[in-house]
Amino acid sequence: MTISTRGAAKAPAVLVLEDGRAFRGRAYGAVGETFGEAVFSTGMTGYQETLTDPSYHRQVVVMTAPHVGNTGVNDEDPESKQIWVAGYVVRDPARVPSNWRSRRSLDEELASQGVVGISGIDTRALTRHLRERGAMRVGIFSGNAIADEGTLLARVRQAPEMNGADLSAEVATKETYVVPAIGTKKFTVAAIDLGIKGMTPHRMAERGIEVHVLPATATLEEVYAVQPDGVFFSNGPGDPSTADHPVSVMQGVLERQTPLFGICFGNQILGRALGFGTYKLKYGHRGINQPVQDRSTGKVEVTAHNHGFAVDAPLDKVSDTAYGRAEVSHVCLNDQVVEGLQLLDRPAFSVQYHPEAAAGPHDAAYLFDRFVSLMEDQRA
Repeated sequence: MTISTRGAAKAPAVLVLEDGRAFRGRAYGAVGETFGEAVFSTGMTGYQETLTDPSYHRQVVVMTAPHVGNTGVNDEDPESKQIWVAGYVVRDPARVPSNWRSRRSLDEELASQGVVGISGIDTRALTRHLRERGAMRVGIFSGNAIADEGTLLARVRQAPEMNGADLSAEVATKETYVVPAIGTKKFTVAAIDLGIKGMTPHRMAERGIEVHVLPATATLEEVYAVQPDGVFFSNGPGDPSTADHPVSVMQGVLERQTPLFGICFGNQILGRALGFGTYKLKYGHRGINQPVQDRSTGKVEVTAHNHGFAVDAPLDKVSDTAYGRAEVSHVCLNDQVVEGLQLLDRPAFSVQYHPEAAAGPHDAAYLFDRFVSLMEDQRA
């Protein structure tokens, strides 16, 4: 990636998909070139949380909402230490941000962090193209990086694919850190960071949990060194078929029957730990308006998603696994994709979406309470 942060407002830009389709617009953020997997997010708000979600590592995010950047960028809402998206695509960027918490414009933030973007293109047409053809490799080129489309297309096709990508260790913490419980400490949880968002341990801390956030490479011995009442596996980027180490650690947790909760990538890891396969979705689920049904209650939740892979588990029966009976607990109402798993004979469950609600609706906040209930039952 070559980057300049000067002259972005006037520089021409071009987006080239690996199937040869191209869109021309203006540079947004840094000027230069970038490559990744083209995906779209349907959230109308929460762009700052989206940009700083580590699950978007190596992805070029197309915003389906036409107006982006209206509230600028503040210092309170980032979900991690940096912007993780590989590139950013918007139709109509805000000319002047307006919000009492705003400290700078989104354009300035993207430029300062070296994120190459493009604006002024028909994002509706691009989104429809990705829905029809599927997520694919893409490049954004601006300023001096622009060349003839044949040359740019060849460069896009040389970029790595998301299939087979092992990325969680690239975004996870390198050192263990602790998020203290808010108020009286009730439990200790070991959280495996595969790309965790900052709001997730905060939601647990609100419930009296002291959270020890461990690197993705943490061993089973390191997990139990913190004497956890429960173990949590976070969201994260990449192909779950590469996550052999987290799967092995999770199987060790299941053998010890410690209460376990996983979200997003953690759901896929639980699926693998139970013996199910995973597969790549055509264009994935991303945004904060995805309908999911809790099959135990029939309740429909509006949920926040960011995943391009899913678990291949049967919807119509209880499955026998090495750790007892398992069933699909939640399902997406748009396409019947598995959105949650639960064990019936051990204290373990997971969901494919983001209950921490940053950004997003709060329909799924009860899942953290469910995790607390498992730990209470285990202690009793």
